[in-house]
Amino acid sequence: MLDAPSSPPTEGAPLKGAALIKDEVRRLPDRPGVYRMMGEDGEVLYVGKARSLKKRVIQYAQGRFHTQRIAHMVDATRSMEFVTTRTETDALLLEINLIKQLKPRFNVLLRDDKSFPEIVIRREHPAAQLRKHRGAHTIKGDYFGPFASANAVNKTLNTLQKAFLLRSCSDSVYESRTRPCMLHQIKRCAAPCTGLVSLEDYAGLVEQAEAFLRGRSRAVMQRMSAEMQAASDEMEFERAARLRDRIRALASVAQETQINPETLEEADVFALHAEGGQACVQVFFFRAGQNWGNRAYFPRVDKTDEDADVMGAFLGQFYDDKPIPKLILVNVEPAERELLAEAFQQKSGRKVEIGRPQRGEKKQLVEHAHTNAREALGRKMAESSAQSKLLAGVAEAFGLEGPPERIEVYDNSHIMGTNAVGGMIVAGPEGFQKSQYRKFNIKGTDLTPGDDFGMMKEVLRRRFGRLVKEEEAGEETVRPDLVLIDGGAGQIAAVMEVMADLGVDDIPVVGVAKGVDRDAGMERFFIPGQEPFRFDHKSPVLYYLQRLRDEAHRFAIGSHRTRRSMDLKKNPLDEIDGVGPGRKRALLHAFGSARGVSRASVDDLAKVDGVSQQLAQRIFDFFRK
Repeated sequence: MLDAPSSPPTEGAPLKGAALIKDEVRRLPDRPGVYRMMGEDGEVLYVGKARSLKKRVIQYAQGRFHTQRIAHMVDATRSMEFVTTRTETDALLLEINLIKQLKPRFNVLLRDDKSFPEIVIRREHPAAQLRKHRGAHTIKGDYFGPFASANAVNKTLNTLQKAFLLRSCSDSVYESRTRPCMLHQIKRCAAPCTGLVSLEDYAGLVEQAEAFLRGRSRAVMQRMSAEMQAASDEMEFERAARLRDRIRALASVAQETQINPETLEEADVFALHAEGGQACVQVFFFRAGQNWGNRAYFPRVDKTDEDADVMGAFLGQFYDDKPIPKLILVNVEPAERELLAEAFQQKSGRKVEIGRPQRGEKKQLVEHAHTNAREALGRKMAESSAQSKLLAGVAEAFGLEGPPERIEVYDNSHIMGTNAVGGMIVAGPEGFQKSQYRKFNIKGTDLTPGDDFGMMKEVLRRRFGRLVKEEEAGEETVRPDLVLIDGGAGQIAAVMEVMADLGVDDIPVVGVAKGVDRDAGMERFFIPGQEPFRFDHKSPVLYYLQRLRDEAHRFAIGSHRTRRSMDLKKNPLDEIDGVGPGRKRALLHAFGSARGVSRASVDDLAKVDGVSQQLAQRIFDFFRK
C-alpha cells in the first residue's frame, strides 16, 4: 500500500467543503484506495473505499447529493487523507479496519462488538484439556465456535463432559492429584490424572469429542450404541449403563436447541430489520449441524441508509476479527456482495458464499432470524422511549442542564479493609455500558482498614486525575454528566474535596444514602449545598436510581470476591525464592500439600528431586518465620 497524503491547499484562505475536495481530486490517481474525510481538529468524519479514488471522490465535489446528511458531511470537511491499494479487495479490507478503529461519525458502525466464546481442546498436554476460550488463538489445540454467549458454550461444555469424560482442570491441579476429584465421582471426568483411564484410551475419548464437534455426531452415537450393546451382551451392565448415560447426554443437544437444521453443517445467518432510524441485525450460528446460539446487534445507522448498505457494512465489520464460515445466509443482499465474498475468501483462504435463500429450510432459518430481529428492535425502541423519560426525570430531580448521556456510579467493597476494591459502572440512554466499567484495587498504604471515606477518595482521585492528565495532553476524553456516590453527607464532603483539588468540581455529584434499616424506597439523596431529600416511594426515577446503585454494588462485590478468591488460591510455596513450578510440583507430590511441606524436616525436604540442601533449609526457615 502506498500513502498518498493530502497536499496543502493553494495560497489564500484555507479551502473547505466541496472546494477542498475539488482541489484534492486534481492530484488523485485513477487507482483503488481508501479515503478519509476530516473535520475540525482532525475528527474523522467518514472512511470510504473506491475502485478509482479520482472518480469516487470527485462525486463529492459536484454537489449532487442523495441526502442532506451527505451534504452536511461534505460541508464539514476540512481535510482529506488517501491510501492507494493494489486491488479494490485490499481497499475494502482496509476500509473495514479503519472504520472499526476510528469510528467515524457518518459511517454505519457495528457497536458492542466483542469476541465470542469458543471451545478449545488443548493439545499441549498428554491428557488433552477441554475448556472455554475467548480471544486470540494462542493456545496449541483445536478450536470450535463461535458460540453466541457464555451460556451457550457452558451448556455444550456440560454435555461434552457428560458424554466424553474429558478433564477441565488446569495442568497444575492435574499434576497434584493423588486421587480422583469430584468431577469423576459425578461421572464428568475419566480421571486420567490418577491412571483410572490409560492415556491411550483417554486419547480415544478426545478423538470422539473432536468428531462430535466437527459434525460427525451420528457416527459417534452409533459407535457408542454398538459398544453399549456389546457390553450388555457380555453382561458388563455397569459399563453398558455408563455408555447409555453418555448417549443420552449427546441426544439432549438436539432436544435443547430450538432449531437444528438437517441440511446445514456450517453457516452464519444474518437478518436485518430497520425501522424509525434504528436497525437490528440478528445473528444465528450453526456449526456441526447444531444451533450454537444467536445474538442481536444494534448498529449505528441513519434513517437514510439503504438496507443493502447497512448489511454490507455490518458483515464487513463483523468478520474483521472473527472466523468466517463457508456459508453466510442473509435476508437482505449486501451491497457489493461479490466483492465482499472475495474479501472474505482472501481473509479465510477458502471459498465463502453469501446467499439470500428463496426456498426450503435455509429460507425458513432466515425468516426465523428476521422475526427475532423485528421483535428485538421493537423491545429496544420501547426501552429507549422509557429510558429517555427516566433520564429526563433524573435531570429534573437533580437540577441538571439536560438528560445525562453518561452517569458514573461508584461503590466500594471489602471485608474489614482486606482485598478492598472500588467499582465504577456507567449508564446512559442505551442502558448499562459494561465495556466502560472499571475496578480499582485500593493501593493506599496509609488507609485505616475499613476507611470507606479514604477508599472513595482514592478511587475518585485516580479516575479524575487521569481524566485531567488526558485533557491536558489534548487526548479525547469523556466527562460524566452525573456522578452517583454510595453514601451520605460524609462521603459527599470527601468526594467534593478531591474534585475541588483536581479542578473538576463542576461535574454534578449526588450521594445515595441507604434508608432506615437499609430499606429500599427510603433512600436519601445528598447534593452539595442542598438539604437531603427523598423521592416518592413509587417514583419510576427512584426505581431507576436504585437499579444503578444495585448494579454498582453487584460489580464492586464481584470484583472483591474475585480478588479474595485469588488470594485464597495462592500457595505459600509460590513465595519462596527458588521454588518454581517444577520443584513446587515435586514437593506437593512428595508431601501431599503445602501444609505437609511445612511440617517436613530439612533432611526430608532435601530428598525431593531437584531440592538442594540449601533450598531445603530455605523452605524450612520460611515456614518457621
